[in-house]
Amino acid sequence: MASRRELGKAGEDLALSHLLSLGYTLLERNYRGRRGEIDLVLRDGETVVFVEVKRRTSGAFGLPEEAVDGRKQRRIAAVAAGYLARHGLADRPCRFDVVAVQGGEVRHLIGAF
Repeated sequence: MASRRELGKAGEDLALSHLLSLGYTLLERNYRGRRGEIDLVLRDGETVVFVEVKRRTSGAFGLPEEAVDGRKQRRIAAVAAGYLARHGLADRPCRFDVVAVQGGEVRHLIGAF
């Protein structure tokens, strides 16, 4: 049986493959800031996109995207602000997407929060 870390990485791989197929450009994977981590940082045109990937193997605990609650959103936003400042991108538009992976299905929620 795969570990949580392996399942998480597999979910990120699926999400990244999906986003790259849509023309996004990967800037960073598993970016760590002072307040946490952002799974994927990509560019969609001129927009910097911060992506939280959630994977569930079953529906027993709800939909994967439901795990990105207000607390998690605030943490991601704080890490994203640090990323933008550190990379001189504070003047660029940005958004926050969630990619939910459940079974073989990939759901991309653009501008999720």
